[in-house]
Amino acid sequence: MDDPAIPQSFPLDHLAERGAAGDPALVLRDRTLTYAELREAVAKLAGWLAGHAESGDRIASWAAKGELTCLLPLAAARAGMVHVPINPLLKRAQAAYILEDSGARMLIGTPARLATLAEGDVPPDCSTFGEADCLAEAARAGAQIGPSQRDTGELAAILYTSGSTGAPKGVMLSHANMWLGAVSVARYLRLQSDDVTLAVLPLSFDYGQNQLLGTWYAGGRVVPLDYLFARDVAKACARHGVTTLAAVPPLWTQLVEAPWSEDAIAPLRRLTNSGGALTITLVRQLRTLFPQADLYPMYGLTEAFRSTYLDPALVDTHPTSMGEAIPYAEIFVVRESGEICRPNAEGELVHCGPLVAQGYWRDAERTAERFKPAPPASKYGGMAVYSGDHVYRADDGLLYFVGRRDAMIKSAGNRISPQEIESAATGSGHAAEAVAFGVPDEALGHAIHLVVRAPVEGADGDALAKALAAQLPGFMQPHVIHWCSDMPRNPNGKIDRAALIEKYAA
Repeated sequence: MDDPAIPQSFPLDHLAERGAAGDPALVLRDRTLTYAELREAVAKLAGWLAGHAESGDRIASWAAKGELTCLLPLAAARAGMVHVPINPLLKRAQAAYILEDSGARMLIGTPARLATLAEGDVPPDCSTFGEADCLAEAARAGAQIGPSQRDTGELAAILYTSGSTGAPKGVMLSHANMWLGAVSVARYLRLQSDDVTLAVLPLSFDYGQNQLLGTWYAGGRVVPLDYLFARDVAKACARHGVTTLAAVPPLWTQLVEAPWSEDAIAPLRRLTNSGGALTITLVRQLRTLFPQADLYPMYGLTEAFRSTYLDPALVDTHPTSMGEAIPYAEIFVVRESGEICRPNAEGELVHCGPLVAQGYWRDAERTAERFKPAPPASKYGGMAVYSGDHVYRADDGLLYFVGRRDAMIKSAGNRISPQEIESAATGSGHAAEAVAFGVPDEALGHAIHLVVRAPVEGADGDALAKALAAQLPGFMQPHVIHWCSDMPRNPNGKIDRAALIEKYAA
């Protein structure tokens, strides 16, 4: 697909204005909001926010999918504030870090999650509100804010993603970043106003949030779903006539094994995948189960939202390819010297263009490491994201993934910092030293392995596992824990991670 001219950007909250007034926009458990009702709800929530915080303030949410988490991205933007969605799977320690790092002035969450926060977890100048109370007060309030005319370069959201040095990084996204991301995805997925998107991915992820934004740009309807079992997804597809389903490889693995009725299969027009590569086996299973649906393998990174997609027409013949650049993205394969690689030569994927984020929140050092001037050959210029992922471009122009440059673990669609797991292990008192790494796994992408040297002889493995379960969310839990009496060292006295991986990953 040729890269079109960049369309005019609008403030993010204008996405609520895209659909026809009487068409359904958001299907909740107890009711469905039309676009007219969505506009009113966004206007009221924005007005309520304006009465409790100032322009530029960070507004954090920590709740499951529902009315609040779907409305806040637009309502906070309309009020001139910055939305900070916290993954509902995170535990209190991670939530507390995000609140402190972002300087959040307000936290809206479910009472059960708020109740887990300990003294000192919420900054002194951060107000907390229950999700239901917030929505009820906003609905009663008379103040409403209409579509904004904000500068599209203003900060609209901070999405936190794991960092290779342990602490999560807040990726700063402008109105234009998020608006053009919605335009781009709606364009290459060919979304229409009669499309129904089942939103099963966390709305704290860029991939998950675009389920909302891309669908609303096209004037379609979104059905948020927090599922317990894969069969719940299949049932929801049948119940709502879902046409668009986005998932990550581990979920697809579960879905192809779930029972699917013809009522669930027939309406599906497109399947999208990101957060890890599909195996050839899984591609064939999906193509067999959903022969009428287009399959879109995609590659993305939060710092630039999304970079590539593979045209469904090429999936059967090129199942392992990352495809080519999405609209409004420019992708280079670059050598360490800065030169553009020749075809079939391995290099780092560099993303240029208007989807590139504004950097990391309050972290100039890590911003400088990842965000650098675009290669001279770029038609966009400006800053580019140097992904840390090694790829190559084949003679036909299609891209192929080779591997990561750093030690980040990619498991079940999540980017996980080894250091964060290691710190939790040593901080538990049950490990003197710990090293975490990913081992290739067909279902997960990477299985998490943790090598531990105990502080005393006869350490209790169950106690360590319980401590990690209390400190870390489920997707960060080690799948395998190895115990050793001593850690190998390199000539500098540091733990030899490569030796451990070679020994335990075999």
